[in-house]
Amino acid sequence: MIQIAESKIVEAAEQGMDEFLKVFTDAYLEAVGGDITAENMEKLNGYQHTLLALRFFSEEVNQGGFVQLIQNGYGGYIFDNPVAKALRQMGAAGLSKILYKAKEIFDAHRAELERETTEEEFAAMYVDFEQFDELEEKFFYIEEEETNIIAQYVDENLEDFAEIVA
Repeated sequence: MIQIAESKIVEAAEQGMDEFLKVFTDAYLEAVGGDITAENMEKLNGYQHTLLALRFFSEEVNQGGFVQLIQNGYGGYIFDNPVAKALRQMGAAGLSKILYKAKEIFDAHRAELERETTEEEFAAMYVDFEQFDELEEKFFYIEEEETNIIAQYVDENLEDFAEIVA
């Protein structure tokens, strides 16, 4: 189990929900050597994978949308795993719905979305996949509230996310 010092969690919580969740995901990334691979996936449990997927999802969509998320290699990790279902179970129904809809687009166009591209081809994908735009707008609208819900869930179920040590 991933261990996190209680003092780090308390300090991060005082800085806000994003920092609170980041303490956990930083520990997960450290445990897997900075990147998720088939060889190290078993080092994290389902709850931990969900939080890490949420981090990748939020960072990538905030920086460059779903096209960037997929082009940077996170499509399979997020859409081929029960991330949307887990987020719904944690109370983040809005994020869950967005992921389910994005998965439909991803599944229908996976080969095209995941292929190697030049910078020009990558930029053109934003036009080719405008159907992501509405989902990204919904994400920006609900992100803060839904992240609060997840942070509260984590706080109420700490033992599922890490072993808290003195």
